[in-house]
Amino acid sequence: MQQPRNGVPTAQLPPLTWMKSRRSNPSGNCVELAELPGGAGIAVRNSRYPDGPALIYTIDEIAAFVLGARDGDFDHLIG
Repeated sequence: MQQPRNGVPTAQLPPLTWMKSRRSNPSGNCVELAELPGGAGIAVRNSRYPDGPALIYTIDEIAAFVLGARDGDFDHLIG
């Protein structure tokens, strides 16, 4: 699998505190999020590639995603 070419290498970000869902499992199928300093947004990365690219989203974009997930908008994607 090729690494995606978009995103910011995590080495270019300031030190961040990454977190993942309590539903994550030891197999490495995790998405990690970190708040950027000063409320500048949320960085998202694949835990399998901690040095790989991080996608940066605004707080409003993450809120829309989380609220949509709570509402079940994406349930059809996981069967």
